[in-house]
Amino acid sequence: MLRIFKRFLREEDGMGVVEIVLIIIVLISLVIIFKKQITSLVNTILKKMTTQANQI
Repeated sequence: MLRIFKRFLREEDGMGVVEIVLIIIVLISLVIIFKKQITSLVNTILKKMTTQANQI
């Protein structure tokens, strides 16, 4: 049992902290780059929802 636990600790199959941090950095940079487009898209969707809710 102890041997299996030691082998489990040595495995490096899972994602590490560095990979997760890099993914977060990429996502944040994409949001910063496309901020205007995302904002206009969300505003358009909210306006459509408001007008359709008023029609009901």
